[in-house]
Amino acid sequence: MHDIKAIRDNPDAYIEGWTVRGVENAREVVAEILGLDRDLRAAQTRGQEALAQRNAASKAIGAAMGRKDMAEADRLKAEVESLKGQITESEAAERDLFAKLSGPQGLLAGLKNLAGDDVPDGDDEAGNVQVGDAFGTPRTTGPAKDHADLGEALGLIDFEAAAKMSGARFAVLKGGIARLERAIGQFMLDMQTGQHGYLEVNPPYLVRDEAMYGTGQLPKFEEDLFSTARIDDTKDQPGQNIRFVTDKRYLIPTAEVSLTNLVREQILSEDDLATPMRLTALTPCFRAEAGSAGRDTRGLIRQHQFSKVELVSITRPEDSNAEHERMTECAEAVLKALELPFRRMLLCKGDMGFSARKTYDLEVWLPSQMTWREISSCSNCGDFQARRMDARFKRAGEKKTEFVHTLNGSGLAVGRTLVAVMENYQQDDGRIAVPAVLQSYMGGATHVG
Repeated sequence: MHDIKAIRDNPDAYIEGWTVRGVENAREVVAEILGLDRDLRAAQTRGQEALAQRNAASKAIGAAMGRKDMAEADRLKAEVESLKGQITESEAAERDLFAKLSGPQGLLAGLKNLAGDDVPDGDDEAGNVQVGDAFGTPRTTGPAKDHADLGEALGLIDFEAAAKMSGARFAVLKGGIARLERAIGQFMLDMQTGQHGYLEVNPPYLVRDEAMYGTGQLPKFEEDLFSTARIDDTKDQPGQNIRFVTDKRYLIPTAEVSLTNLVREQILSEDDLATPMRLTALTPCFRAEAGSAGRDTRGLIRQHQFSKVELVSITRPEDSNAEHERMTECAEAVLKALELPFRRMLLCKGDMGFSARKTYDLEVWLPSQMTWREISSCSNCGDFQARRMDARFKRAGEKKTEFVHTLNGSGLAVGRTLVAVMENYQQDDGRIAVPAVLQSYMGGATHVG
């Protein structure tokens, strides 16, 4: 969410900021925002004035009756009734205007976060900038099989069985591949908790719409989500095709939703954030992939269901930039330990996610495609999500509160890491070597297959 006072004070900054983030007709959008804001404040002023007049008139009624001036008392009573109507009308106008401007379905709710000053210009991934040198040496010689071919040849990945029971973009993992995927997730979780100080959390996988709104998935990206609902048959109307949906919840697309919402509607103390609050979880994730038709339809790259180790930090505003660098390094540490070639990319303004102020993507080398593919995305969201969740903190000795800053990142996506391990560690005989750091998680096995 955005600070309406900041938009009011510096509209040109928002026009420019939203334009470079791909918002069409940003000038007209800002004009509409300011118009709603003016109307809302005018309605609030009318209501306050009418309330003050009503209170004064109510007090004057008693004085008039004390003087036995019943005509004046009757006139004041009529005035009070009229003012009550004005107050009711003003309150209704306030509710309507607030909903249009700042409500969950309002204009501000659908607008992206502004990019940080150090984010490069650009419309799409072509504008992203590599940061530093790549780690490791990409495999560019010799034939490299696709992970799907490797898994099917070993009889340990079954896409056909998954399609029969669930449809496209699902997979069944078996035997050594299933264990390797589990090992990868456990290794990541152990590293982030044991070496990097993240607190392990086992959060809900189903959340309400308020939680999705808080982190920015709603209202703009509902088509990308899976949801559940209970049908209340007792309310069905005879002879009508009406079904009453109750108790709707959403399956999390990432544990970012559950972890970040742990501080929703809270006021933390400054001591709570003396060290950034660092949370992690290994959870299944569910994505409808509505906007990715035709992309990565084969294999494990883009699935409806996958596992991921998520990293979330809650910080004071002055600590979020340093925490963003640290979080990205925590994700990189996993790839370094697995000895997988990767590079860090700073995303341009046109390629960042909805809630992000600044984002680093980590891209791993896939030899079958001879290209880099995203395996982690680490974002600083500033106070954007905190405003949507009303997550604040209070500094020592201060009365006013401030919004916290929130950050999130993949540490890492387990399925894509499995893909990278399979392809980079494939052997000429069709087997897959197990990275040294994972062998203890695999009961000492050095190969799969």
